[in-house]
Amino acid sequence: MHPPITMRVLALLSSILLLGSPTSASAQLARGTLRVCADPNNLPFSNQRREGFENKLAELIAAELHVRVRYTWWAQRRGYVRNTLRAGKCDALMGVPTGLDPVLVTRPYYRSTYTFVTRRSTPPIASFDDPALRRLRVGVQIVGDGEASSPPVAALTRRGIVENVTGYMILGDYRRPNPPSHIVRAVADGEVDVGIVWGPLAGYFAKQSPVPLRVDPVSPEIDLPYLPFVFDIAIGVRRGESAFRDRLDGVLRRRRRDIDRLLASYGVPRADTPAVASTRTP
Repeated sequence: MHPPITMRVLALLSSILLLGSPTSASAQLARGTLRVCADPNNLPFSNQRREGFENKLAELIAAELHVRVRYTWWAQRRGYVRNTLRAGKCDALMGVPTGLDPVLVTRPYYRSTYTFVTRRSTPPIASFDDPALRRLRVGVQIVGDGEASSPPVAALTRRGIVENVTGYMILGDYRRPNPPSHIVRAVADGEVDVGIVWGPLAGYFAKQSPVPLRVDPVSPEIDLPYLPFVFDIAIGVRRGESAFRDRLDGVLRRRRRDIDRLLASYGVPRADTPAVASTRTP
């Protein structure tokens, strides 16, 4: 039998959820501020110079709501959500997959996919079952020691493609600009023959590369028994902040065409149907 819920416990729960408290997201909007959690060194998503597409999206939302953006900068390392959004330091976490459990999410504003990145001078990779993957030097993104948590690593391992695979840290060396971009540079520099890279990162840095690169969506979209490579991306807010989430949803719905144009300008590969024709990723 569960212990009785006392008034003190109820008060604690309310403070955790920040319902109606002075620090709630809705209260911050009423004060003229949209508080955004963001990584200061992570293009094409965000940086401290506000050059990423998530920076631009935050500014678009703020303008629509007639407020200003205020950032909490925090590197996307372990504890990122706990130390920012859940700590009450900011109210909106841009660019989260819709299945992220610790947060309440908005409607998705884009759907993207992992991609095969190759030099244009080499034949494209058709799928994870392409025989070329067994002989080429393959780069994959990894989070840390738990490499199996990366969908491409799991797909390659299931096919016995291991010895010719090199891992590139998503977190990377934070002393350098945009650490996750190393894998795309590795393809351009000939360090690997093909990189399997999350779409927005691949599309943006392929456009910046002095060596012409090709970006192709991986195939299949879902590997058996169930390993997805395509994800819906949304904005995360604290659980209990449904009114704030609904206001963000309204902006995402009303400004869909502008958001699609923004994503196209950054070369984001889409696995959904944009409201406007997007620029083809090179």
